[in-house]
Amino acid sequence: MKIFKSILFVLLLSAAAYGQTEDLGMGAFANERGPILVAVDAALVDFQIKSPYVMFVFYIAAKNQNKDIVVSRDTITMTYQGQEYKMPTVKELRENYNGEIHDVDFYRHLGKEGIISAWVRFYNFPQRADFFPPLTMRGTLSVDEGSIYGFTGFRTKVYFKNPGFKKGDKVTFKVWDKKDPNITGQVDVVID
Repeated sequence: MKIFKSILFVLLLSAAAYGQTEDLGMGAFANERGPILVAVDAALVDFQIKSPYVMFVFYIAAKNQNKDIVVSRDTITMTYQGQEYKMPTVKELRENYNGEIHDVDFYRHLGKEGIISAWVRFYNFPQRADFFPPLTMRGTLSVDEGSIYGFTGFRTKVYFKNPGFKKGDKVTFKVWDKKDPNITGQVDVVID
């Protein structure tokens, strides 16, 4: 009977851990738990932890390929130390921060092995739309929302004002559908 209880305990622990955020290494994190799949590449934040605005790269997709989901800049939030934060507007970011081009250039040189090891590799992420495209990126439109459907996801840079990150801090990002707030996804990120 004791062996049965031990096995049941291990199975319950495994079930509780299943579907939670997975640390992919190299500053990348992913979660497949909800109807919205979310992966975040936080590698740049790890290198620029003192920057006044921090850039994350989001990969968002639908778990159910028959569902059309729309995410907007208002349906993505960051929770840090119990407080919820919204993204700045493009205008606010450009007035208060001059590092966008540097961020994109630096990010290009960082390894992507972590993010590629997740569910992301099975989806297509057209790069013609972005919440924060740098002024130098031709052919990329600044958008307020992105659609995800079938095996087509939405990849975008996401900026937040730095609330005072320190190494080891945990941040939670929540994403939900603009039309139905019950369709959600979230991912936890640890700043290294």
